[in-house]
Amino acid sequence: MIKKIIAVFFAIIMLFSLSGCSSKEAKLKDGYYTAHIDGFEIGYGWQEYVTICVSNGEIVTVEYNATTPTGFVKSWDTAYMRTMNPVYKTYPNNYTRRYANQLLEKQSADIDMISGATESGESFKLLVEAAIEKAKIGDCSVAVVSY
Repeated sequence: MIKKIIAVFFAIIMLFSLSGCSSKEAKLKDGYYTAHIDGFEIGYGWQEYVTICVSNGEIVTVEYNATTPTGFVKSWDTAYMRTMNPVYKTYPNNYTRRYANQLLEKQSADIDMISGATESGESFKLLVEAAIEKAKIGDCSVAVVSY
């Protein structure tokens, strides 16, 4: 009888220890998850956002951008691109895609900063972390992130 109790006890311990090692992070639930910065940037008027699509537990698409209160998209701002690119060697339509590609490759907010777009990179990380937290529990409501 004691041998059976010990065997059951060890079996339970093994089950708990194996379940703790099966995944470093909780599996993401399928769906679309969005996070945006609370309010619009003072002086610039942009509100950054990230939307991720999760399928089969993996992030399969990413949209990272910013809009004005009227809905104008930062990546479409050609004048801003022409001003930013000569100085910083990047511009919104470039760095937003590069950050999104890093997220797809790494499946985490642990991205490398792009020279000339580090402030946007920090925002991107915060937004992605918030969207991933929503995806872990399957909550498709928009996450609002304070900067």
